[in-house]
Amino acid sequence: MEQEQAILALAALAQATRLSVFRLLVKHEPDGLAAGDIAAALAVPPNTMSAHLAILARAGLVTSERRSRSIIYRAGLATFRDLTSFMVEDCCGGRAELCAPIAGCKPARGRRAKLTA
Repeated sequence: MEQEQAILALAALAQATRLSVFRLLVKHEPDGLAAGDIAAALAVPPNTMSAHLAILARAGLVTSERRSRSIIYRAGLATFRDLTSFMVEDCCGGRAELCAPIAGCKPARGRRAKLTA
């Protein structure tokens, strides 16, 4: 993930309603939810919800699919996984063993991680 994409994703999640939408969609994987159901669950007017969903979609944090007359939204888990990996990519100065509880942590670019016995 490039820095610009990470900034876009973090900015999209840095708002209470959008963060709630993403978390709600994660709970409803893999089926997703209709836009109206998301709006109702979070007590947000449909037109306001549409704007929030558009911001999340531009950041790659939600995907949409038309099913009959509904648009079903799903969490963009691949983008979120890339974002979290980007955030911890150089953790602990490239010593991945220090960040062991963090999934996806890898040695810093251009450095070799020291392994402890």
